[in-house]
Amino acid sequence: MPSFEYGKVNDSGDASKLISILSQCFMMAPSDGEVYMQSVGIENFRVIRQNKEIAGGLAILSFDQNYGGEFVPMTGIAAVGIAPEYRGSGAALALMQSAVKEIHVEGAPLTALFPAVQRLYRAAGYEQAGSFCNWEITTASIQMGKPQLPLRLITTEKDILRSLNQKQARLHNGNLNRNEFIWADIGRSKDAQQYAYLIGSADNPQGYIIFTQHRGDDNDYINVRDWVLLTPAAIQSFWAFLGGHRSQIDTVRYRSALVDALTFMLPEQTAKLKSSTRWMLRIVDVKKALEKRGYPQNIQASLHIEVQDDLLESNNSKFILSVANGRADVAPGGKGDLKLDIRAFAPLYTSLFSPSHLQMTGQLEATENAITTATQIFAGAGAWMADFF
Repeated sequence: MPSFEYGKVNDSGDASKLISILSQCFMMAPSDGEVYMQSVGIENFRVIRQNKEIAGGLAILSFDQNYGGEFVPMTGIAAVGIAPEYRGSGAALALMQSAVKEIHVEGAPLTALFPAVQRLYRAAGYEQAGSFCNWEITTASIQMGKPQLPLRLITTEKDILRSLNQKQARLHNGNLNRNEFIWADIGRSKDAQQYAYLIGSADNPQGYIIFTQHRGDDNDYINVRDWVLLTPAAIQSFWAFLGGHRSQIDTVRYRSALVDALTFMLPEQTAKLKSSTRWMLRIVDVKKALEKRGYPQNIQASLHIEVQDDLLESNNSKFILSVANGRADVAPGGKGDLKLDIRAFAPLYTSLFSPSHLQMTGQLEATENAITTATQIFAGAGAWMADFF
């Protein structure tokens, strides 16, 4: 097996080489690669070397991600790229396994990414865990009358937007407690003027919408860059406001969950899912991940879990998960009534798939009682994200 060395970007020469590799991998101009490295921070990049030559690299981003109403520390992996001449050498797997080990040492219990391919990341212990979806609706079909709440154009109220976004993130599994990188990305708009509207009164804001307007080849459209809607009146006002653009705008594009509750308030089923993909998650620290997550308040139960993890020995064990009053305690040992590998643990943890679904597809072995208990403990809507990194 070839020998690889994992580490940080040491100097400007390393940075230049990595920018060149990533620019080729992602078909972007080197100047865009430089901007991306500056926005992420050079200290947050890692490289993999063979014979002292950089074969590829990735970016590491720190987030918190909501599960069960609690934010769990999560390290995002982005911009994974291997130079073409090193592909097939094992460099990509060495890079990912080394990153997972570093994340474990640093203490984050979760790591997530958006995969171009799944096989590489599955080999490092990642699995499908949540949805990333794009929706579209014609403005003429919205027909929601006038907004129930006032909408006010804003330019400087960043703290209000962040506070509202955090409130919404706690309601949806998989949503991020955003870092500066994500907020900066939302604030950038290269090709169109961006508009932000607060929904509700100044002393009682109930949401917001941030969007751009575009002329397309076939139709003109609004691209919703970000939204928060915390009340029924806010959802109605969101749709009514967008429908009010119908004299000039044909369609609206936005991101939401795979099962989008916003569409439930529409008079007809006119919103269409245009694309859907799944991001992947890896449990880096089983005990910490389970204890930091939130759970249904009315559940009091214990589940004996046996996890197989070929990369991180501390996860490769039996655990007793005890849940009460929305919180969990995890102790070593137990009977291992529910057995699964670290990959299958991810969609169970995020509620993407139920224990029965995972059992049906051969991803776990469990007693009937363990399946029932796990279903109660990990009950919830499937995880999703509107943010991309």
